[in-house]
Order: sequence, then structure tokens, then C-alpha cells
Amino acid sequence: MKRLRRALGLVTALAALASAAVAAGPPRSGFEDMAPSTQALQREDSLNPGWLTLLDGQDRFQRDCSTCHTLASLRGAAPRYPAFDTATGRPITLAGRINRCRAVRGKQAPYPAESAALLGLQTAVGHASRGLPIQPPVDARLASWRAQGQALFTQRMGQLALSCAQCHDQHAGGRLAGNTIPQGHPNGYPLYRLEWQGVGSLQRRLRNCMTGVRAEPFGFGSDEFMALELHLMQRATGMPLETPAVRP
Repeated sequence: MKRLRRALGLVTALAALASAAVAAGPPRSGFEDMAPSTQALQREDSLNPGWLTLLDGQDRFQRDCSTCHTLASLRGAAPRYPAFDTATGRPITLAGRINRCRAVRGKQAPYPAESAALLGLQTAVGHASRGLPIQPPVDARLASWRAQGQALFTQRMGQLALSCAQCHDQHAGGRLAGNTIPQGHPNGYPLYRLEWQGVGSLQRRLRNCMTGVRAEPFGFGSDEFMALELHLMQRATGMPLETPAVRP
């Protein structure tokens, strides 16, 4: 019954939005749409609850990765992912690159998706580029993947028949259930979400959105999520990284 009430409430709210679309405008970070109290958590590193994940990731990096890399040497890496991996002949995410390095060079099993170890290392590498603009690679081999991601972004999904673009392009800046609808940019991930009470990846957030429209979520690491990540990073070109960001 509670789920039914939530679904009906979402349908009612979206129906109200349908008559008043808001132009998305220039790229705008979700940080700008948060309450001042939540913004304060991200502005002050000592208050940022994602900092524990960052510190754990930095420690793990020193133990497992420092024979080949330093975090300083990886400044500028995170804004370029996903990128094309010539060894596999397909795109690879930052999480995938960490796991591939672990498997090929470290001869160790890959970390599971959303594991504390993988999120920590992603956060550490992302934070090394905090403040740098997102700069997706200019690579013709990624074009078809980005096109697929754009198609998925505009495709209606689930029982509510809604697309990403309907919320985050057409209605960005509007209100839904009392909250401002963000443009949905990926420039803060991995990030600490108050709803989760923990740090999570972009793919976890995308799965949440799909569940919200009553669609079957794609699997972690799926081709669909790879394509969506490529499109979302292209869409956010020039936006500064905020890793680890804080969101409601």
C-alpha cells in the first residue's frame, strides 16, 4: 500500500509538471540546487561525510597502487573517463580501469561493484582532479556508444513511461515532491548521498532513477550504463569535478 501511494504521488507530481516545462539552460551543478545546509557539508572538507571514503581510498591507493602511480600523477585522469580501451576494443569506465589494472598488473580478483574498496579508490582518483573541467576524449571509436547513450537518455522507460530527458532537460529547475529537479550531471561522483547515508557511484544513482519510474534497472557494468555514462560526461563537458560531492 505504501508503494502504491508513493507511485500515485509521483504520477500526480509529474502530471503537474507536464504543463510547465522549464528550460534546462547552461550546465548547472546539482550543488547549486541544494539547501544551504547541505551545500555547507560539501564546502567544508571537515564536514563532508564522503571524506571517510576518500581517506580509505587514499590509504588503499598507497598500499596497492603506489608502486606504479602517485595520486598527483593521476590528476586529470578522472575527467577523461569513460575512455576507449585498445586492449579490449571497447570503452572502459574509471572503475573498470581500476579493476583492469588490479587484474592485469596486480594479478588479483576485481573488486565487486559498489564495494567499499572500489568506491574508495574511485573517490581518491576523482578527488585528485577536483576542480578540473570534465574533458571527454575526442575519439571516433566512442561515437556509436555516445549515440546509444543519448538514445537511452531520451527513451521513455518503465510503467511511468518517463525518460531521463523529461526530468533533467525539459523540467530541470522545476519542483518535484518539494525538491528542485537538477540537470542530472555526473560531475560529483562518487558522491555521498544523504538518502543513502553513504557514498555511491553514478550507476547506483541511475539504477535508483530507473526504479523510480518502475523500470527494470540495467546491471552494474552493462553496455547500457557504459553508453549512458559516455553521454552524460559529454553532456557535462567543461563542468568542474566535485568528487566527493554531497547530494540530498
